[in-house]
Amino acid sequence: MNIFDKKTKTPSQTVIQDVCKVKKGERVLIIANPATNMISQELYKAASEAGARPTLVFQPHKTSQDFCEETVIGAIKSEPEVIFSISEIKLGKDEKAIMNPYKTEDGMTWDNTFDYLLNGKKCIRAVWTPGLTEDMYERTVNIDYKKLAENCKALCEKYRDAESVHVTSPSGTDITIGLKGRAGMVDDGDFSKPGSGGNIPAGETFISPVVGTSEGTIVFDGSMTFSDGDSILKTPITCKVEKGFVTEVTGGEEAKRLLKDITQAEKDAVAMEASGKLPAGQGAVYARNARNIGELGIGLNPAACITGNMLEDEKAFRTCHFAIGENYDGDAPALIHFDGVVRKPTIVIKYADGKEVVVLEDGDLKL
Repeated sequence: MNIFDKKTKTPSQTVIQDVCKVKKGERVLIIANPATNMISQELYKAASEAGARPTLVFQPHKTSQDFCEETVIGAIKSEPEVIFSISEIKLGKDEKAIMNPYKTEDGMTWDNTFDYLLNGKKCIRAVWTPGLTEDMYERTVNIDYKKLAENCKALCEKYRDAESVHVTSPSGTDITIGLKGRAGMVDDGDFSKPGSGGNIPAGETFISPVVGTSEGTIVFDGSMTFSDGDSILKTPITCKVEKGFVTEVTGGEEAKRLLKDITQAEKDAVAMEASGKLPAGQGAVYARNARNIGELGIGLNPAACITGNMLEDEKAFRTCHFAIGENYDGDAPALIHFDGVVRKPTIVIKYADGKEVVVLEDGDLKL
């Protein structure tokens, strides 16, 4: 069955009408690659039907190491009310913003115009879909967003005033990460207000560990992001973590592949500073953070499963994921953000008064 031949609401109509709540007259920018043509065209059509003013632009395929086209950055700078990044892999980095980051009054810096407008200036709503396929789009978009929002909110409440979280799994994960002062974030499919945004498919809560606090071992046994895409893991990857950073990567060929990509990101950061593409002193910072534990996420989309595509895998029930590289709180910039999935985790949140709360037990949600 063609995903766009349904008599019921199409995935694109759900995204435009229910997820982003696009209004008549709003400017909608859709950034795509040739490989995502069908989905981007359907979003354009659904936005037009809603009375919006959509613009669709294509740029070449971009990886996590590539720069976004300057004309696309220019379109983003026009500050449309809604932006969709429908990318085969990534939107691309913002070369000029990396060299001269945006700064907000609260002291935060942003090395990408997209992130600055969304999280700093909070003047746009946005959706980004690195790796979205038509099959995934059909299966995972039309879900119960009310229930998803309830689960996301409940989990984020558990993070309030937390000191740390302890994650274990049957495959050998055993790591504690510091959370003091951090707030949980949600990808709950409600991107209707300025400053809100997330993935399609939606469905996770996530939090940035305090830099330098993660200690223990992560065993990725689901899937992993690499510089050239995502893969289901044939052999688990074991990462030893000390003082917040990955110090050792072991396993099979996939572990070697991950270590090679991390090492390349370190080298690229130093080279970018030498060529003037990073400010003086930032090469070492970006290189160091290529080994940072930047995220702990919990999958909450009931329609998602592990397929070897991280956009969906990280949303799957009974999983969590950690990211190596850049975080979401802006204090650990890096050239990479590689997500890896852990199956059937047990997650225990700990508080300063000694209280402990189990939110996942062998993958089962405990709310």
